[in-house]
Order: sequence, then C-alpha cells, then structure tokens
Amino acid sequence: MASSKEPLPPYFNIDPAAAAAKLSEPIDTARFAKAAAFAMKGREDLARRGYAPDGQKRLRRFSTWEICRYLIPVAPAHFRRVIKKHPDLPQGTGEGNSKWFTLDDVLRLRAHFAAEGAADREYLPWRPEGLPAKIVAVSNFEGGTSKTTTTAHLAMSAALDGYKVLAIDLDSQGSLTSIMGGNISDEWSTAFPLLAKDYAQALQEENAIREAGGQPPLPFDETLTEALGVSARDIIQSTHWPNIDLIGAQLNLYWAEFQIPVWRMAARGWKLWDALTDRLEADGGLDEYDVVFLDTPPALGYLTINGLAAADILLVPLGASFLEFDSTGRFFDMLHSTFQSIEEGENIAARALGREELNFEWDAVRAVITRYDGAQQGELAALIQAYLGRTLSPHRQDYTALIGQAGEQVSGIYEADYRDFNRETYARGRETFDATYAAFKRLLIGTWRRDMP
Repeated sequence: MASSKEPLPPYFNIDPAAAAAKLSEPIDTARFAKAAAFAMKGREDLARRGYAPDGQKRLRRFSTWEICRYLIPVAPAHFRRVIKKHPDLPQGTGEGNSKWFTLDDVLRLRAHFAAEGAADREYLPWRPEGLPAKIVAVSNFEGGTSKTTTTAHLAMSAALDGYKVLAIDLDSQGSLTSIMGGNISDEWSTAFPLLAKDYAQALQEENAIREAGGQPPLPFDETLTEALGVSARDIIQSTHWPNIDLIGAQLNLYWAEFQIPVWRMAARGWKLWDALTDRLEADGGLDEYDVVFLDTPPALGYLTINGLAAADILLVPLGASFLEFDSTGRFFDMLHSTFQSIEEGENIAARALGREELNFEWDAVRAVITRYDGAQQGELAALIQAYLGRTLSPHRQDYTALIGQAGEQVSGIYEADYRDFNRETYARGRETFDATYAAFKRLLIGTWRRDMP
C-alpha cells in the first residue's frame, strides 16, 4: 500500500559517511592552476563558436531587406534600381533580388545615398564638425547587470548607424574583448601602458623639480621607460567590424589596480584620474572616432575611476530587482564620495595657489533597466522609475531569446543571422535593442548640440 506521507525535503537524513565518501582529497593551491587551465581551454573553445575555420571572427553579410529596413532608409525597389544604375557601387552576392552585402559595402552605399539621395532623408548619422568624440562609460559595481552586453550592443548599433567607434575594455575579465574577437597577448596590449606612460611623464616632471631643488630623483624603472615608447595607436586593434576598433583587456590588466596606488604614493602630484583621458587626447587616439565606449570593471577601483573621469556620458545598467536597485543606489553614493573627495583634496591646494578648481562634470547620466520582464517586474520597475526620476531612462530593455543564442556564440544580437530564426522573430527580438540605442542616441546628439557654439 502506497504511503500518503509527503516525502521529506532533500536536506534531511543525509548520511555523513556517504557524504564524506564522495569528497576528493583536500585541495591545495596547485589544483587552482589546473582548474584555471581547464577553464581557459573551455573559454577559448566556447569563444570560438561561430568563428570561421581559420580561427578568425568575421561579421556576417546583410540582406537587401535588412539594409532597407534598418540601415539605409530607401525602398527595396529603389535600392535595387540605384545599384543597377551604378555598377561601380557594391553589387552584393546572391541571385535575383536576394542580395547580401558586407558592412563595408553598406557604408559605401550609405555614403552614395547621402551624396545623391533625397535631402530629407538621414543617410548618415548626425555629427557636428569640429567637436571631439564623445566618451561613454558603462558602469555599475553590481555584477550581472548586462554591463558588457550593453556596451557591445551600443557599440554595434552605433557602427551600423554609420559612426566610427572605439571600444575600450577596462575589465580584466575581458568579456567585451571576447565579443569583439580581440587578441590580447599580455598587459602591454591593454590600457595599462597608457596609464604607465601618463605616470612616467608626471614622474619626469616631478624629478626635474626635485633635481632643481637638489633632491634625489624618484625611481624610474624599466616598465616606465618602456611605457614612454607606447602610444594609444600602438594598442588599438581593428575588429571584424570595419568601423569598430578595440583596446582590449586580459587578466594581467588587473595588475594596474595594485600598481596605480604605488605610483600615486610615490608622486602625489600625479592626477591618476585623468591618466586615460590625457593619453587618449595627447596620442591622437580620438581624432578618427565619433564615439568611444568604455566597459568598466564591476568594482569602483582605479581603472573604473579612470573610465568614469574620462566619460562625457555615464550609463548605469541594472535589473528591475530590489538587490540591483539597492546596489545601484550605493554605487551612486560611492561615486559621490569618491569624486567629491578628489575634488576637495585637489581644491585645497588649488585655492592656496590661486589655480582653477577641479570640478568633475558629466554631460548626462542615465540608469538603464536591462533584462526586463514586463509580466513579472512591471510594478518594481515603476517604483524604481519614481525614485530615480529622470536619472532612469524610461526605456526598459526587454529580455529576448536572441540574447541566449547570441551569448552561446559569444556574439552580439546584431551579429545574429535572421535566417536562424525568421524575419518576424528577428524583428521582434531586436526591437528592444534598437530602442535602447535610440534612447542613447538622443543623449549623444543632444550633448553634441549643446556643445555647439
């Protein structure tokens, strides 16, 4: 006769001897190295899903339907007439009306339509002449907020829109670098030498002052000497996107978090928070770009401070949950404490010497709700909106099945081929990312317009 008694939960009646028998031997530090090696091999294998047989990441082609729907605002029939009339333009591959074009082709076609097309159409994205690139930091010290995927998708959106983009990965985990197919051998291919170079130049100036005063110079080691020979252009690499370049990251970049405070203690006059900005500007690394996206570590360390201080626009992704809202509030509080402390420390000396005071300022700051499920999170999202007001973007980025597939291929949503779904599914899936980019583009264009004389 079957018992009607409910079974006990699985955490009752665990046999200690059986539990002990399933354990391995105690773990020593060497086992971490083995686990790390296995994980690295798996990471490399997974990262290469979707790569070409030669191990290179390549961007897919775009169909006539996609181009006319999302990239160049012309009717398909008119698009076909134009390329047929101008055989010097890219003609695409494929038979009949089903033509496929590379993004390089699309950029050439976009330029042609901008020169020859209707005056009331936006074939090229708006960009005022004579103003510098805008730097955008995507940051939050809560992990899992879609910080990296938001950075990647905004970079890809801007590239598809026609902007020239530089993506800078400041997170030693290197996730953005993996998405962009970057190949980073060591810390000398990351932002580290830029920070080291900025400190080296500050140290040279400090030593010149010390020498004039009869004091011994501060140590100047081989790392700093080598860094003086590196420029931003040396570490910027191209990607499989023709108009996205990358300064990548890898694990050794984390060494900067230990090295920067040592440098700061040696030379108190070094403005460490300006190091990244100063080097990008001085080395001419920003001249050929429209937008620079910074993916920062999930912690408010020295790399994050450099990224935040460099930014014109700060985006803070968060999920519509109490814990992420709470963490984001603490993040803003820590931003206030950190940058106010820097200002106060610098301005004591500035006032004494009659110099201009330091005042950090951002063109715009927006929190963005990501991975949103309207059926489950609508009420909490509305409360977060009420508390954060205009600081929270009214657009909420929905979770979509496209995220899962793109994540499996270590790719962005815009790299997914709609033929792996169907047109309607693909169109619905990318709507939320297009809306996220549209909200960002309003900030970008608005800040540029406000900067115009």
